[in-house]
Amino acid sequence: MAAKSKGKKGGKVAVKRSSYFAIEGEKATLRRRYCPRCGTGVVLAEHADRDACGRCGYTEFRK
Repeated sequence: MAAKSKGKKGGKVAVKRSSYFAIEGEKATLRRRYCPRCGTGVVLAEHADRDACGRCGYTEFRK
């Protein structure tokens, strides 16, 4: 389900939760990392130059 668009540029597009996992046979593995502060259940968002937590604000920058 996508979020409603805002203004001329458009809005945010929701990411399907099923895209967080890679399925290999009968085993599902998480493609993204959990937040080290918040713990299991909170996944870091992947940006072009960083990984960020939307809950606590934890950020790891990439080179």
